[in-house]
Amino acid sequence: MTIRRANERGHADHGWLLSFHTFSFADYHDPKHMGFRSLRVINEDRVQPGKGFGTHPHRDMEIISYVLEGALEHRDSMGNGSIIRPGDVQRMSAGTGVTHSEFNASKHELVHFLQIWIVPERQGLQPSYQEKHFADEERRGKLRVVASRDGIEGSITVHQDVRLQVGLFGAGEHTSFDILPGRHAWVHVARGAALLDGIRLDAGDAAAMNAVGGHELHGVDDSEVLVFDLS
Repeated sequence: MTIRRANERGHADHGWLLSFHTFSFADYHDPKHMGFRSLRVINEDRVQPGKGFGTHPHRDMEIISYVLEGALEHRDSMGNGSIIRPGDVQRMSAGTGVTHSEFNASKHELVHFLQIWIVPERQGLQPSYQEKHFADEERRGKLRVVASRDGIEGSITVHQDVRLQVGLFGAGEHTSFDILPGRHAWVHVARGAALLDGIRLDAGDAAAMNAVGGHELHGVDDSEVLVFDLS
């Protein structure tokens, strides 16, 4: 297990946007942290009320937005427009090219979300969009698959051999997960604190894992945890 602490991440403060970069992104470049397997970006973003990312292009990337607090408004060149909130998972496959914007939908409250990029299994895909809500009850005290290549358990689909699970854990709540031969895991604590195989991870902390077998996840303080199972 290799721990990546929150205070080791890249950091950018643009006034309207406060962003922490788990991996190299924009002006933050660290050759030791260019991603993990097909996982390329995890940005923890806080956007001020009424502000956001104006229309800009992407291509050949799977982009997942996961809201922790507030409401995020999405519009894209495929004609999609929606507002996503905590419990919603949004996936945009940029493929051959797409433009989009992401704004704080509120004029009064902050929006706090994770922007996740996954390198697709092949280039030149047809751009596409999908979103789905996962109730707290589905994630409480356990890991719930929210994104996968095959859409298992009603999850959204991604064009890569990856499975993203999320869970909500209070003190005393716990679960386990397996890393199978040839697989790897990236565990990211989005909120609160949790114990991963007895090691405390606080909000923004993460761990890269390669050890085959079972692993334990225990809640310490109300926590929201993302587990990426990667080839």
